[in-house]
Amino acid sequence: MKYYIVVGEASGDLHGSNLMKALYKQDKNADIRFWGGDLMQEVGGTLVKHYKERQFMGFAEVIFNLRKILGLIKFCKTDIASFKPDVIIFIDNSGFNLRIAKWAKVEGFKTHYYISPQVWASRAKRVEKIKRDVDAMYCILPFEKEFYKTHNYEVNFVGHPLIDAISDRPQVDENQFRKSNNLSNKPIIALLPGSRKQEITKMLGVMLSIVDDFKDYQFVIAGAPSQDYEFYKQFIKQENVGFISNKTYDLLSVSNAALVTSGTATLETALYKVPQVVCYKANAISYQIAKRIITLKYISLVNLIMDREVVTELIQGDLNKNRLKKELKAILNSEKREQLYLDYYELEQRLGGKGASENAAKLIYEAVS
Repeated sequence: MKYYIVVGEASGDLHGSNLMKALYKQDKNADIRFWGGDLMQEVGGTLVKHYKERQFMGFAEVIFNLRKILGLIKFCKTDIASFKPDVIIFIDNSGFNLRIAKWAKVEGFKTHYYISPQVWASRAKRVEKIKRDVDAMYCILPFEKEFYKTHNYEVNFVGHPLIDAISDRPQVDENQFRKSNNLSNKPIIALLPGSRKQEITKMLGVMLSIVDDFKDYQFVIAGAPSQDYEFYKQFIKQENVGFISNKTYDLLSVSNAALVTSGTATLETALYKVPQVVCYKANAISYQIAKRIITLKYISLVNLIMDREVVTELIQGDLNKNRLKKELKAILNSEKREQLYLDYYELEQRLGGKGASENAAKLIYEAVS
């Protein structure tokens, strides 16, 4: 059968690649065409557009790039109509994907959604559009199934794909990792400033501002695959700062603590059992808009899933040198670390076991075959 997958960012590329592998197991002759990234391209199929071409963060950035976004939406519709897939699979990225889903449903295409848009965070009225435009939804967060049930929409909880992505990776030889990446023997504090230029610009300078206060540690920036080292270099003023590109999981596996930009990375860090401080600072206009429409108590997935504060969140004005220094010291303290390990274990239990990609692929294949 013919599958058309639409992904919009690095995390979607990871989950899309694992879904593609699972689809090929279900359907050996699958013809897959997709919007994604390098990981999906390695699996097979035909890449239409790379997610790097449409990475826009926040309300203000979307407005400034509206003409380009509308052009990409038009191109996507034309490409789908030409390919005539048996099913379209949307992965996260709701701003783009829900617009395509509305059109696709009218055109008679089967529409499946893997990794629900975060309608539980804001603008819950979008559920009505999802019910209208999406034939099947596959959720990866345990509380989403109950949320949709309150809106009379039955969805599938398939487990979280990060469990698979992390558990299937080979164990890292720490000594070799340090040697090959020119790292010292000091304990590592990982810096995960995000993947988009806007995020990195807002976050990395503050993260690096406390380096000289922790001379017994080395700070290592996790470079995103979508950005070159030259972009990061402008922020690095101290000697005790390393840089590793596109090896975030390997870095987390050998890290003592982490400063993490809010997003999927907070959950990845928790699953690697690394104590963390969650950081978030947005464009001032975007933040003021978001503050008025987002109804959540927390911004990190760790706290949202646990429904309590497990990791400290430093948001907007609270993300400053003094607060960050204080909170990093706290998670380097043995008492705080022990509690975090217990909370992280409980978090993993709530996410379910392995097999999210296989579960989703099986349900998609059975629904359209």
